[in-house]
Amino acid sequence: MIPEKYLDLFDKKAFASLATLMPDGTPQVTPVWCDFDGRQVLVNSAKGRRKDINMHERPQVALSILDPDNPYRYLEIRGVVTEITEEGADKHIDKMAKKYLGLDKYPYAKPGEVRVIYKIEPSHTSSNS
Repeated sequence: MIPEKYLDLFDKKAFASLATLMPDGTPQVTPVWCDFDGRQVLVNSAKGRRKDINMHERPQVALSILDPDNPYRYLEIRGVVTEITEEGADKHIDKMAKKYLGLDKYPYAKPGEVRVIYKIEPSHTSSNS
């Protein structure tokens, strides 16, 4: 579902803007690190955050990923969160810290924080080319 010519965005330090839905139906947008497992887009966050609550209650999401080398090149992905799991989430956030920060360990963990991976199944993509 992700066009091959845009797969490179998942190898770059490309931030995504993740749109979730609030209880009243209005959008809520957060910049996030993102990953791709070959089928699903992966986003990692902590339990209890607004996007976590929104994705549990309303799994329809959209992401816009800008190419950091050319901000006029982007990929929009619409989809549904099909799985939310704590399994492997700490290891995954460390992988994302390596990609985005060049660090082996995620440095912003708070005591008692529980990491979660959201697996997003793309249903539609669009781009500017």
